[in-house]
Amino acid sequence: MDARCLTNEPSAPIVPHVTTLQAPSPDAPEAPVYDFRRPTTLAREHSRVLELAFETFARQWGTQLTAKVRVLSQVECDFVQLQTYDEYAASLPATTAMVLCELEHTAPKAVIQFPTIAALSWVNAMLGGQGTPVDHERTFTQIEHALVRRLMDDALEDLRYSLGSILLAPITVDAIQYNSQFAQAAATSELMIVAGFELRVGENVARATVALPAVALLPQLGETNPTHSTENARELVDAQLARVPVDVALRLAPAAVRPSVVLGLAVGDLLPLPHPQHRPFDLTVGGQTVASAALGSSGSRLACVIVNTED
Repeated sequence: MDARCLTNEPSAPIVPHVTTLQAPSPDAPEAPVYDFRRPTTLAREHSRVLELAFETFARQWGTQLTAKVRVLSQVECDFVQLQTYDEYAASLPATTAMVLCELEHTAPKAVIQFPTIAALSWVNAMLGGQGTPVDHERTFTQIEHALVRRLMDDALEDLRYSLGSILLAPITVDAIQYNSQFAQAAATSELMIVAGFELRVGENVARATVALPAVALLPQLGETNPTHSTENARELVDAQLARVPVDVALRLAPAAVRPSVVLGLAVGDLLPLPHPQHRPFDLTVGGQTVASAALGSSGSRLACVIVNTED
């Protein structure tokens, strides 16, 4: 309806001047793609097992450095986490020592990373010097390369020992690279289990990392939070109890004596027991008689022959 028909006045806009401005819409943050088939965090049970293994490796590595470098050394494990190889490589200095290690039947390679400055101070001490660090990162000479490689061979022995059944594939040193961006140990999206360490060799402190392909370790860690049916719970308990070791003992019939007799016992005293000569011994478990047995022998050791069992 026309406003003039109601008021007999010419119509006019309520707001005489309106200016419309269109504000630019903020760019929405791009949501990262998450592959649920390849989780990027370790389960708590797996993380704890790996932490214990790498803590053992840290102690072994520190002992090995002390023996080889002849300087008191200590290695501590700081963290264990799951990262893609791209994330791991991006976290490293551009110039650093990266020992690439081959795993049998596994395409991705393992990595032991540490500053070349630290390694050169180790070599200096091994050759009789004071272990004074150099001023800048540089590549190794042929002799330095051979000595560092020997240290890494020993470190891999410690790593295999520490991981035990978690690492089944044999692992060997393949090469030493010096550029973290060019050393392609694995595909960028490959998941790696990364452990960080603090190395204290004498008065020198350095950071080091060990990265292992997750595909080489996770299958041995088993399922997280495995569940079992309760339908055969009794059978499972019985099977477990049947494997628990218990102590067994042969016992004579006990004799009642006065405390004064016990306190007055001396070498050569004869203490009569009420156990008849023809009666078998009592075979006991936890103080409870479970069978009767006669005394016998097995080779050079005593043994017992079961005569009858208790119901």
